Amino acid sequence: MDGGKKAERPHGDVAEEDPDRQRALLDEDDGNDKAPRRSNRVASLDVFRGLTVALMILVDGAGGEWPVIGHAPWNGCNLADFVMPFFLFIVGMAIPLSLKRIPDRGRAVRRVVIRTLKLLFWGILLQGGYSHAPDKLTYGVDMKHVRWGGILQRIALAYLVVAVLEIVTKDAKIQDRSSSGFSIFRMYFSQWIVACCILVIYLSLVYGIYVPDWEFRVQNTDSTNYGKVLTVVCGTRGNLSPPCNAVGYIDRKILGINHMYQRPAWRRHRACTDDSPHEGPFRSDAPAWCVAPFEPEGILSSFSAVLSTIIGVHYGHVLVHMKSHTDRLKQWVTMGITLLVIGIILHFSHAIPLNKQLYTFSYICVTAGAAGVVFSILYFLVDILNLHYVFAPLRWIGMNAMLVYVMAAEGIFEGFLNGWYYEGTNNTLVYWVRKHVFVKVWHSTRVGILLYVLFAQILFWALVSGILHRAGIYWKL
Repeated sequence: MDGGKKAERPHGDVAEEDPDRQRALLDEDDGNDKAPRRSNRVASLDVFRGLTVALMILVDGAGGEWPVIGHAPWNGCNLADFVMPFFLFIVGMAIPLSLKRIPDRGRAVRRVVIRTLKLLFWGILLQGGYSHAPDKLTYGVDMKHVRWGGILQRIALAYLVVAVLEIVTKDAKIQDRSSSGFSIFRMYFSQWIVACCILVIYLSLVYGIYVPDWEFRVQNTDSTNYGKVLTVVCGTRGNLSPPCNAVGYIDRKILGINHMYQRPAWRRHRACTDDSPHEGPFRSDAPAWCVAPFEPEGILSSFSAVLSTIIGVHYGHVLVHMKSHTDRLKQWVTMGITLLVIGIILHFSHAIPLNKQLYTFSYICVTAGAAGVVFSILYFLVDILNLHYVFAPLRWIGMNAMLVYVMAAEGIFEGFLNGWYYEGTNNTLVYWVRKHVFVKVWHSTRVGILLYVLFAQILFWALVSGILHRAGIYWKL
């Protein structure tokens, strides 16, 4: 873990851009090993990052009780389905800022590769099966069942591809050139060519690959079919249904079915349980694929997810090249609304459904458009109207997002607390606070869990992040 104190940073009014010290994903800098120069920050980007981490904590903690918060079982887009694209958008937006002051391309590539490896390490450690926090007081994973996909792994891939693309295609002569209108698109035309190639390849594979019948052995010990080998009938091409899509087929062939996520959101599909969209017992006539693994952060879906980061890079280019608040907002809002409209039309015309598991083009448009609109609103409120104190808790989380992600979203801190129990593993401080301070007071499990997540997790870690910010302590990657 990289951590420590940084040099003093300004706490006054925030300027429009910070090419020196922006954080990628959860945390980024410009790669300068020397003492950082005094520089302003784009406070709204920190707030947006903090908001996204807070959303992740919310959906992980309360999504089971509130289906509208959790992931959609298959087609559709709930609150949780915006979290990953928002992270990727933020990564992309920070890339032009963090790389602007690194003229040496070789040094920039080295920094990008090192950060990518760090993200992959933490991703596999936290989501590969080694960590069982917060509910189980054990750790370790059978290497035959390591999960290779995950949130940080997808972010690492998108960051590597787009950051290298930015390094290779940027022209030092245009870095400080002010621009307007579509000139920014023209300046970075090669990046949009790459984006189009990614989209064409993705669509060709999704709709062109033949998916044959496939088999799997049930690994879930709670299932009545545990240990049995079940067959899923497909024999189709261009199918976007849960069992027979090309995204899952590629993951089964390359990753291996034992290295995929064992409890996918489709278990809550109406074909699998009568309690849909809640998770519940499987129907007696549930198809075999209901108990099969599926990797939501798989190979082909991560390939198309790069597009979310490229769109974020464009927003970063606008921030770097345009100096007027009005011009920036016009570009951002126009593109955001356009993407939203395209995605909604594709979905409701039944051309391409919104689907987070497959990371479809309509899903890219809707989520990237939403990210652009949300960021524009935050930019207006925070960096133009200077409402810093209102959004301070989210900004603190955003400035120490990696720490909050690991400790709260991945449950490491709660797992530590649960390790100190009295008489039984269900008698811990975490369970006591959740039950007696929230659930019993409100006489509702749903409301109690929601309030517990909002106050005992999100607000708590916002305050911890604020204290660390005052001390100048951040977790860097």
